[in-house]
Amino acid sequence: MVGAVAEVRFIHVDAEDAGQRLDNFLLKHLRKVPRPLIYRIVRKGEVRVNKGRAQVSQRLKAGDVVRIPPVKLPDSPERVTPPASQVPRIEQAILFEDDDLIVINKPSGMAVHGGSGVSWGLIELVRNARPLAKRVELVHRLDRDTSGAIILAKKMSVLRDLHQQIREHQVTKLYWTLVKGRWPKALMKVEHPLRKFTLPSGERRVEVHPAGKPSLSFVRLLVDLGQASLIEVKLATGRTHQIRVHCAANGHPIAGDDKYGDAEFDQWQARQGMHSLALHARMVAFKHPKTGEQVKIFAPLYPDFDKLLRHHQLSQKEIS
Repeated sequence: MVGAVAEVRFIHVDAEDAGQRLDNFLLKHLRKVPRPLIYRIVRKGEVRVNKGRAQVSQRLKAGDVVRIPPVKLPDSPERVTPPASQVPRIEQAILFEDDDLIVINKPSGMAVHGGSGVSWGLIELVRNARPLAKRVELVHRLDRDTSGAIILAKKMSVLRDLHQQIREHQVTKLYWTLVKGRWPKALMKVEHPLRKFTLPSGERRVEVHPAGKPSLSFVRLLVDLGQASLIEVKLATGRTHQIRVHCAANGHPIAGDDKYGDAEFDQWQARQGMHSLALHARMVAFKHPKTGEQVKIFAPLYPDFDKLLRHHQLSQKEIS
């Protein structure tokens, strides 16, 4: 360790930072500290909010006091500049952009941010591609293997507004996913409490458990393919791996799911040319924070998912 943030600091949260997640707030004030280290000091209780322990996902309020401890910095910086060759890939995936926000069709396999063994992710790519945007932040998250529409804010006021819309269930997100077997048309509501746990290997998983957090998904059958079903899912809650676990718990695991899936079903999927997780954020709708207009954006399926549908003589444009 060659450097350190040497003194304890107590920072008062102002109106500009109200509504921000604690991890993003800390990244702003500890710019040279890698994200995994920030997560570690929060888990160890070294970061305090109003003298109490906190979680990285905690939303801060105006007037909160955040205690930031001394932090030793690693010998070599862990902040990595994403390869310039990846920037065109993201530019081509932009679905909507103005001075306030960006909506991107995130590819499967791309993390939304660096950390946990990933040196860079979507947010680092966008910041690299938009150096004049002062505050590019993720409005919400998608799993690394989930593709589709994701919103990024360019201004703190826009981020706060969209977070408020999410809390008030004013942001609509629809997902398309291919699941094993015939999903019952009458099964339109899945409600299982979900709890996170850790395997002996250290891998984090989610399970249905009575002590878990309430979790609700609304489901609509789009196409019955016999061996599989294409369904549309609307989330009423946004728990980690919610769609994946809810589908698996009902006996219909998602194709390509290496955590909760079915190996034989994945082989069937692979024979039709798709090797990634068949879960796609198909649509996002929200009220534009600045104009007040309703924005609805559809994210086209990536070629492998689209190819699988076309194998069954289906067009994503014809499915409703």
